[in-house]
Amino acid sequence: MSKIYLGSHVSMNKANNYLMGSLKESINYKANTFMIFTGPPQNAFKANPEDLDIPQFRELCKVNNFELEKLVIHAGYLINMANTVKEVTFNYSIDLMVKEIKAAEAIGITNVVLHPGASVGADKNFAISQFVKGLDIVLDRTKGSKVRISLETMSGKGTEICTRFEDFKFIFENLKDNSRVGVCFDTCHMNDAGYDLVGKYEEVIKEFDLLVGLDKLWCIHLNDSKNPLGSKKDRHQNIGYGFIGFDTLHKITHDKRFLDIPIILETPWVNEKKKAPYKEEIEMLYSGEFTKVFSII
Repeated sequence: MSKIYLGSHVSMNKANNYLMGSLKESINYKANTFMIFTGPPQNAFKANPEDLDIPQFRELCKVNNFELEKLVIHAGYLINMANTVKEVTFNYSIDLMVKEIKAAEAIGITNVVLHPGASVGADKNFAISQFVKGLDIVLDRTKGSKVRISLETMSGKGTEICTRFEDFKFIFENLKDNSRVGVCFDTCHMNDAGYDLVGKYEEVIKEFDLLVGLDKLWCIHLNDSKNPLGSKKDRHQNIGYGFIGFDTLHKITHDKRFLDIPIILETPWVNEKKKAPYKEEIEMLYSGEFTKVFSII
């Protein structure tokens, strides 16, 4: 039976007891999905799979009704297969992405979200073609894997690619095999890139369906935005405290077209003690009642 899958980004590190800590944190938030990094996002380090106690993690997921296929891994930020300026960066990014897929396989998670990258000064169309080339290599080197890649919609800051649905259309049309590649909506990024989710919600969803297809939407990052429509800033805000607003984000959460798609909160920590907001945000999104429970710093 189809249902809402709602959770958040949670930590996955030694201090937090790796995957066990991630699961425990999510249970505390009353979530039924979550997203992790398999290592610090700003470097190439990955935790040793032997340290993760994967068999026990999988068993505890079953006991607590967390489905592995609804969990998400976020690839590290060093990956930029759109780089046409430095071949060493392009090749290194391919190696890192293959490493991400193998890490996901070891855990049993099959959805890896990837920031597509940036052109770093080169022609944008050339950069997108370079990204397709890199992604083809990654898919070939991981042939037979069940792990899928969800390309994230980006805000347009700097020289980012994949800020428009047309970029994704080009990628899917030019990959040798796009069966393992989909899209992750980031609502903050979409707002900042100029997609009016508040005033033109249906038009935005229909445009994506026409150009890419809703069957390719495999994940949603649900974030409010600190900046107005089209600002190209990428600064996440807590649910209901930004320019998108609670009503639209609640609508997305309960949109029947998005049932069974993992919806992940990446909103800032709050209050003077900088606590995670996710338990309260998840509760509000389920109930439909927005209450200003946070002191936004």
